Amino acid sequence: MLLWALNPNNPYAYYTLLRWVCCGVFAYLAFQSFEQKMQGWVWILGGTALLYNPVFRVHLNREIWSVVNVVTIIIAGASILTFKIKKDDNSTLPNT
Repeated sequence: MLLWALNPNNPYAYYTLLRWVCCGVFAYLAFQSFEQKMQGWVWILGGTALLYNPVFRVHLNREIWSVVNVVTIIIAGASILTFKIKKDDNSTLPNT
């Protein structure tokens, strides 16, 4: 959705839906990082959830939102890879 948001011809309703989806996804990822005791990711993902929250909107122009969307794509990809690597590391540990 974030990649598609770079299209300048999207209707306003698309960006409203994007806010709801991104806020939910990043809040969930922040919670997952909290559960895994990854404090840095809690702040990054929680801040991203707040940035996209649909209730208290952050008003930026289209050019700035385009940059924010690209950075958010990078954050999402990096966090998912980090969670996967940490999960794989934890699954190889012997049970004690």
